[in-house]
Amino acid sequence: MWYAIQTPHTPDECVKALDEQLAKGPDVLKQFYYGCKKGDHTGYAIVDAKSNTDARNIVPSFLLNRSRIMEVDVFTPEVIRSLHIKAA
Repeated sequence: MWYAIQTPHTPDECVKALDEQLAKGPDVLKQFYYGCKKGDHTGYAIVDAKSNTDARNIVPSFLLNRSRIMEVDVFTPEVIRSLHIKAA
């Protein structure tokens, strides 16, 4: 399953968020993109995880109550065509 994750934090929490992310492993850290240098203190990721719990486990613990973790889907051209057929 695919999950979109957003981890907003304040400028004062930025280094703590990055440190916790790195502590989960460099492979976890490289899944996230950050807007911090542009003033948007949020981490963004789309991850392949077995469950919502697994996706939550890569979020810095102190940010869990502010984070958005939602299951998302990938649409192929075939799926989109089938949706048109069903809607007709």
